[in-house]
Amino acid sequence: MKRKDTPKEENSLDLVRSLRPRKFSEMIGRVKEIKNLGIMLEAAEKRGEALDHILFYGPPGLGKTTLANVVSNELEVEMHVTSGPAIERQGDLVSILTNISKRGILFIDEIHRLHRSIEEILYSAMEDKVIDIIIGKGPSARTLRLDLEDFSLIGATTRIGLLSSPLRSRFGASFRLDYYSSEELATMVMHAAKSLQVRIDQSGAREIAKRSRGTARTAIQHLKRVRDYVQVLNKQGITKSIVEKVLEMHEIDNLGLDYIDRRILDLIVKDFEGGPVGLSTISAALSEEVETIADVYEPYLIQAGFLKRTPRGRMATQKAFKHMGYSRRKAVSQAKLFCRHS
Repeated sequence: MKRKDTPKEENSLDLVRSLRPRKFSEMIGRVKEIKNLGIMLEAAEKRGEALDHILFYGPPGLGKTTLANVVSNELEVEMHVTSGPAIERQGDLVSILTNISKRGILFIDEIHRLHRSIEEILYSAMEDKVIDIIIGKGPSARTLRLDLEDFSLIGATTRIGLLSSPLRSRFGASFRLDYYSSEELATMVMHAAKSLQVRIDQSGAREIAKRSRGTARTAIQHLKRVRDYVQVLNKQGITKSIVEKVLEMHEIDNLGLDYIDRRILDLIVKDFEGGPVGLSTISAALSEEVETIADVYEPYLIQAGFLKRTPRGRMATQKAFKHMGYSRRKAVSQAKLFCRHS
């Protein structure tokens, strides 16, 4: 049976898609990256060649996939999208590569998770635009070389250190995407609010930006949660006070730290006297995976000046003590008192 609300669902999907920029002119921030990419794109078009291979890396939620889509739209070429974990066999990658049209783009998200045997196929594909396939087994096995169209590989990764050196060296350009400024995020929120058809004032947009950890994805998520509250309670629009109320309901504090962020800081500050504490110890105490803490929570805490890495482990800074409401002396004395009564 056909659902009656299909038109609304399609309209909602269009609204969500409209939040992503499609051209360089629609992007907010990323001035340096846009300038360098623009030169690369224009040069490639003048030569009639495919764009050089590009690697985007940095923390999650900063627009690596969005930037790849913008590059594809600027060149007006087809882009094939996949991810490292999705390519399980060599045949999967061969099938994708042989279907890419001339000057087309292959985008691989989380490229550091490619299996080494699959990664090796990319070496000759990226450099010589050919792939070698072994047909048969044993003494009768033979190698078949397939020519590929001139294509561009765009890779995205949150952990560039896990990318093998041979693969990393084959990218013609690498761009690290850093956190956005509060001003850039506030502008994004204002644009997104128009697409989502919700009213928001400047103070509300700035408050969402301040609590978004420098990440565009987080800012849009916060905006959607505040929009839900405004629509359910029939409010006229989003203001600073409403943002503060809604995000406090979701346990997001005034600096964008969530419940787990504060648990990490509280653990180091109070229970371990400010550190140093090993990552495995923090993981065990919080019942969180080491990789989750290292990849999701720790980067922003370090970037914001709450934590610092040392050879002996993680240490809380004076800013962390202050944010958690402790002086160093008070925190240490409370920790010692806790130990005596344990």
